[in-house]
Amino acid sequence: MVGAIYVRKTSRVGPISLSTKFFQGLGALPDVFKGFGFNTFLLFFYSQVLGAPPVLVATAIALTTVLDGAVDPLIGSFSDNLKSRLGRRHPLMYASVLPLVLGLYLVFSPPTGLDHNGLFAWIFATTALVGIAISLFSVPWTALMAELSDDYAERTEIVVWRYAVGWIGGLAFTFSVWTFIFPATPAFPRGQLNADNYVLFAPVLAVCVGLAALVATQLTRREIPFLVQPAAASSFSLRRMIDELFSMLSNRDFLVLFMGALLSACIGGTTSALEIYMSTYFWGLGSAELRWFSLAFFGAAAAFVLLPRMQRILDKKILMLGCFGLLLLDGVTMISLRLLEVLPANGEPALLILLLANTIFRTFLGTVLGVMFISMLADSLDAQELRNGKRQEGMFAAALSFSTKATAGVGVLAGGLLLQNVIQWPVGKTTGVIDPDIVFRLGLVAGVLVPLAYVAPLLVGMGYRITREAHAEIRRQVAAQRLSSFGHDPDPPAAPPTTANTPLAEPTAP
Repeated sequence: MVGAIYVRKTSRVGPISLSTKFFQGLGALPDVFKGFGFNTFLLFFYSQVLGAPPVLVATAIALTTVLDGAVDPLIGSFSDNLKSRLGRRHPLMYASVLPLVLGLYLVFSPPTGLDHNGLFAWIFATTALVGIAISLFSVPWTALMAELSDDYAERTEIVVWRYAVGWIGGLAFTFSVWTFIFPATPAFPRGQLNADNYVLFAPVLAVCVGLAALVATQLTRREIPFLVQPAAASSFSLRRMIDELFSMLSNRDFLVLFMGALLSACIGGTTSALEIYMSTYFWGLGSAELRWFSLAFFGAAAAFVLLPRMQRILDKKILMLGCFGLLLLDGVTMISLRLLEVLPANGEPALLILLLANTIFRTFLGTVLGVMFISMLADSLDAQELRNGKRQEGMFAAALSFSTKATAGVGVLAGGLLLQNVIQWPVGKTTGVIDPDIVFRLGLVAGVLVPLAYVAPLLVGMGYRITREAHAEIRRQVAAQRLSSFGHDPDPPAAPPTTANTPLAEPTAP
């Protein structure tokens, strides 16, 4: 069945330029910066620094992530059907900048004197604003990334650039935050425990995220003529959005990826909520040591270099599942060695070296896994167009965003529940020695029990079916489907590679 008709104003000749790959990669930075701030400091700041109960904080975070995750399909459907002089994606990306800056500043700047109920309301309101604002940017940006190319291998290159730029920017941001915003002092050897440091962190985080979103949007405007738009404008329809959701979930390969993302985000959210507790108390690391974990970029860099060769040898699914399995084994093994007292003692240089080496290795595996996952998602979009004739990049991006946000919120809630009820962590204790039995329980829960849950998404991922050969056949059938609808293909395959994009018509100036 052929649905809506989509056209490009200008057909691209040759491969995507290097600068375009870099500019779209800049779009990774807002979520990388925001993710570092939220995953590392949000629960820790409100519970450990301000003294709010972990469950109260985690509940507020979970509710807001579910709320803004539910908004994502609305954004995706609206973006997919939008027809404007700025295309389907850029208007929403521009609209996200100001609420992002405001929301991020307010999250880490709560008014003084709030009781626990007041803190709950503040967390809920400000994180909801940030969540909706980041969706306004990330949903259309992810869709834009999937639209840039239909080629099986070139899509992976685009995702690699996304990860490369995200990692380099994240490395610089992480190192700078630990070095200049949370430095060790005689009063606070672990700078993340000093409440005064968050006064500077709030505006720095807000400005960096907002600026990155604005720059990425502006620099990719030149790609608008090459992106598909509906041939005819249509108004937003809630019924259509619901139909599109059910249509997506009937796509078996997308459903496999969606369920894998649901499970992974829930487990990852729990891990992220507990990670700074592990770094601070289980491994005994201060800000002076934590900043060196930015060297994890070398693992990502190795993945960027080796991925093209790896993908020529193996299918995306094999690479993703292999990395998944190795990550699971590595996580459980490292913590088990510490609990068995095989690793060097805390404070010894050898331990820091081992932790850094392990982080680089895990980053290599995680980068390969992430690139393959997103590239596989883009391939499932082509299968969707073959089934119903619709280009639904925005809805697919929204569904994925919903899965990660909603279940990451559940993960944060699970982390808070584990801290308070299983690990029995002391609230608001910023100095002194934590009971060794409590630290042991922290390591057992965060380092062994939680990572073992990754077996579930690993098993789900085995159901993905689109191979290199299957994707080539899907693209051939999509081209034939377009030909039967138009009498010609409105989106012909790329010509032999050149170094430039040759427009067939001059784009209209916005």
